[in-house]
Amino acid sequence: MDPLPPELADCANEPIRVPGGIQPHGRLVALAADDGHLVAFSENWPAAPSLDGWPGWLPARLAALRAGEAPAALGTVALEGRRWDLTGHRVDSLALLEFEPAAEPLGLQAPVYDLARRFLPRLQEAHAVTALLALATEELKRLTGFGRCLAYRFDDEGHGEVLAESLDPGYDAYLAHRFPASDIPPQARQLYLLNQIRLIPDANYQPVPLRCVDARWRPTDIDLSWAALRSVSPLHLEYMRNMGTLASMSVSIVVRGRLWGLISCHDHAPRPVPFETRVACEHLARLLSLQIEAREDNAEVATRLELRQITLEIVSHLAESDATLRQLAEEPVLLRLARAAGAAVVLDGDCWTLGECPPVPRIQELTRRIALLGRELFHSDRLSELLPEMACGDTASDEGGHAAAGVLAISISQVHRHWILWFRPEVVQTVRWAGNPRKPIAAADGRLHPRRSFESWQEQLRGRSLPWASGELAAALELRQALIGIVLRRAEEMAEFATELGRVNKELEAFSYTVSHDLRAPMRHIAGYVDLVLDGDSERLGERSQRYLNHVKEAATYAGRLVDALLDFSRMGRAALKRGEINTNLMVAELVRELSQQQGERPVRWQVAPALPNLWGDPLLMQVVVRNLLGNALKYSRGRDPAVIEVLPLRRPDGAGLEVRDNGVGFQMKYVDKLFGVFQRLHPAEEFEGTGIGLANVRRIVERHGGSVWARGEPGHGATFGFFLPSRAQEP
Repeated sequence: MDPLPPELADCANEPIRVPGGIQPHGRLVALAADDGHLVAFSENWPAAPSLDGWPGWLPARLAALRAGEAPAALGTVALEGRRWDLTGHRVDSLALLEFEPAAEPLGLQAPVYDLARRFLPRLQEAHAVTALLALATEELKRLTGFGRCLAYRFDDEGHGEVLAESLDPGYDAYLAHRFPASDIPPQARQLYLLNQIRLIPDANYQPVPLRCVDARWRPTDIDLSWAALRSVSPLHLEYMRNMGTLASMSVSIVVRGRLWGLISCHDHAPRPVPFETRVACEHLARLLSLQIEAREDNAEVATRLELRQITLEIVSHLAESDATLRQLAEEPVLLRLARAAGAAVVLDGDCWTLGECPPVPRIQELTRRIALLGRELFHSDRLSELLPEMACGDTASDEGGHAAAGVLAISISQVHRHWILWFRPEVVQTVRWAGNPRKPIAAADGRLHPRRSFESWQEQLRGRSLPWASGELAAALELRQALIGIVLRRAEEMAEFATELGRVNKELEAFSYTVSHDLRAPMRHIAGYVDLVLDGDSERLGERSQRYLNHVKEAATYAGRLVDALLDFSRMGRAALKRGEINTNLMVAELVRELSQQQGERPVRWQVAPALPNLWGDPLLMQVVVRNLLGNALKYSRGRDPAVIEVLPLRRPDGAGLEVRDNGVGFQMKYVDKLFGVFQRLHPAEEFEGTGIGLANVRRIVERHGGSVWARGEPGHGATFGFFLPSRAQEP
């Protein structure tokens, strides 16, 4: 509920529980609960009540009262030649007794019996909540004779919407109208929950003050929260008169311990309601509350069963696939789970959508905002209040998406930004109020006044979607738990696979090391014997034989280089990392100097950015990485005049890295995934020498450091290769 404005906050702080007086249609005495001595009485007694004449019935009735219990009916007593209906209750250390003139006893014709005969069977036959309320207002009007009875339900903001009414000619109709939350201050709502029936027979009454005979008490010390005769706020009486109501009775509808709504009865003229009739009205409200709770529970159960079936369908489809959350974006049934127009799956920087969704950049920004709240589930039917740029309008469609007014989101990971979101469009609502709820309350005389107008006033509400029902929220949480289970199970399978893969990789590394080591000697022998034959017997060999032997030598030499590269690659995976602080500026400068000596007369322009970031890693291995990247840039920019090679810094809060950019031959991006594979080449060996294992070494070294590599290129326009290493603080 929105905060109350200052003038209504003053009203909300009014001491309505301890008014110091009662309504004049009854009398009250306050007795000490321990010994029964008189503490206070209402001034409409002819004289101070003398308890001497009451001992015949007083002790037994006082003994029946229990602290903290609702007022109890204590029967009918005779005083001053009249019969009185007596009720009593205990509050603090006092016993409060209330006396109201008793009507003639009706026996089996009492309203409560009539209620059981006529009303209860009809109530059980009604299926919709509105039908229940219509029966209740009709029956209350019949029982009490009030000119108008209306039933309204409170929404989440405390506004009351009239769902049923029964009225005589001459009374204003309020069906489908709303009464603003400010009409009933929070403390008054608490009293409606505590004391579930309240009668004001005459709005023009003059309060009867309480008089204390015990010097330890003052009238405003006596809590009348439970008292049926409690005097009400003058502001409320003025509110009644402004509404044209001189008598009113309110009966609370309490569902699951919450003030669900009220049945409010009005009359243009004063109207007393006998105690027996009020008891029947209170029973009616309790029966109605139980029926409403049952109908809502049944609807909730049916909804949850339907949504659970949908959840099971989603989970089964996911389990039968590769179990990646991305699959959810291909399941139209996902929309049915939350009765949404669109859904999105966000996995860190990736986003997949289904149905009518906002543009992806807005979805990513939304998940970042929601993640800051630290909730497993988030929902709102007013998304623009969280993210104003997502307010309904034409902007979203201009960016290739749909506007959304409501969002429901669940988090699938506490470590990563993995979210599933559902979106609902704007639903423009036209609300009819019983009077303008925003009309000023303070009048020219400077005194606080309640609303004076109850004429129908219409308002259009925008920027809201249909609210998310509790069953939908529960279904989303259930889906979350199921998905987490699937992800964890998938993670366990991947961990087992990784363990097995690690074992196989170690075997392969050992095998490749052994093979490459053992092949080095045969390859050198082949090349050596070919040299011996060519040097010693070249005169006896024909030109063709010499050409063949040269081919054999070249092939053996190339095979030797491949074996050496394979041996180096195997060593990269076996050597232990010896991390330290790497002076990148010095390392790059030395490598540029070394490569410059190899470039000969080629025109090469080296552009090394100043103040390169220091890296945390194995200096020898990282030198291999940077030498490979710089060497490739030099090799593949051959033929450019001049060749331009840039070394650029990369800095992030969690680490640093380098990028090497050239203006060489480049490559097609569709082959980017092959670049870092073993023996993968995108250019013919006769054009550019090499074994195709250098970039594989780069990736292996960087990944062993917990980092990442990447490449970008365009044929004829050069390429960019980069790597990133986590900082020392990020080291596991």
